[in-house]
Amino acid sequence: MDDTTADGAPRTLLITLTGKDRPGVTSSIFRTLSHAGVEVLDIEQIVLRRRLVLGVLVSAPRDWRKLRDAVQETAASMDMTVEVDRGVGDNRARRHGRSHVTVIGTPLKAAAMAAVAGRIADSGANIDRIERMARYPVTAIDLHVSGADPEILRGLLASEAARQSIDIAVQPANLLRRGMRLIVMDVDSTLVQGEVIEMLAAQADCEPEVARITEAAMRGELDFEESLRARVALLEGLDAASLDTVYDALELAPGARTLVRTLRRLGYRFAIVSGGFSQITDRLSEDLGIHFARANELEIVDGRLTGRIVGDVVDRAGKADALRQFAAEAGVPQQAVIAIGDGANDLDMLNAAGLGIAYNAKPVLRDAADTAVNVPYLDAIMYLLGISREEIEAADAEAGIVTPSPPIP
Repeated sequence: MDDTTADGAPRTLLITLTGKDRPGVTSSIFRTLSHAGVEVLDIEQIVLRRRLVLGVLVSAPRDWRKLRDAVQETAASMDMTVEVDRGVGDNRARRHGRSHVTVIGTPLKAAAMAAVAGRIADSGANIDRIERMARYPVTAIDLHVSGADPEILRGLLASEAARQSIDIAVQPANLLRRGMRLIVMDVDSTLVQGEVIEMLAAQADCEPEVARITEAAMRGELDFEESLRARVALLEGLDAASLDTVYDALELAPGARTLVRTLRRLGYRFAIVSGGFSQITDRLSEDLGIHFARANELEIVDGRLTGRIVGDVVDRAGKADALRQFAAEAGVPQQAVIAIGDGANDLDMLNAAGLGIAYNAKPVLRDAADTAVNVPYLDAIMYLLGISREEIEAADAEAGIVTPSPPIP
């Protein structure tokens, strides 16, 4: 549609107001607009460091100059700056290929954002809106992008993320991001720091041997089941009380409790699927409020480990099978499942999910996953879901949970 009438008058006006934010600014502008009887076609407003930017697209009245003068007078009375642009289009829907591009950096430098914006422009896409998800302990920015296929955009930005040492996630802008989802997590080096079997090996004085086998298995150089049985065999004779010692020494990944607590409030379901041991994961599930869990069971006879596994081993394929089963039990389609892992044996599980996240992962998984998060905070994953740090802290405050205040830059 032409943005001017036959006699050259504008059909629309874009009013952009900037200045120090204070109560009553928005209401004053709309009060002025109401006297002209115009229709509001689009509106966006942000406040950045107490500076307001308000954009309003309205239908142009017959005497549009009179409205322009009235808006300028209102802005001047509040010591604000205003621009009134003629014939700037209507509120047509944004173009096809809509995506959320989440950028996470520690720190996030201007050069990195310039590179990201450049790659988006190279794809023919446009950045329609930018929102801050977090400023501490990481900086997370969510870009609303239109005009490019998300898969093509993901490929372009993955290489840029590596060059800039930042994390970038590209997700289609659809209803899945807003719905109830199932989070399926690996345990060792994902939900908890370190490897449980190595902690048990330390109790059995065979840690170096077990660590070498573990590292090779996580790199995909050894069959997981074969490597697990070989490592467990080294634990033969270990007092079962060592399991309690190891559990008490476990350290959760930073942000793990915040992730589970916050998303449970939104109705999310959680599962842990581990190549580790049920004697540990069952207790973790109870402690954190995890809905589903699957892991290997260590055989214990007369209070000591026999060096054997009871039943089938939860290997790479077994993790993916568990994901599908838990999704069915939770009534969640696989496209609404988020899988998080760090090693080669998580690959099938991540491929089976709608969104696979490599968390501080080995290269073999990081290169194959939908996206990678390389900051040491598990709750940073919530920024990929459109949940801001301010919203998380506000929900915790309502529940009486106090979070440390971030430093003021």
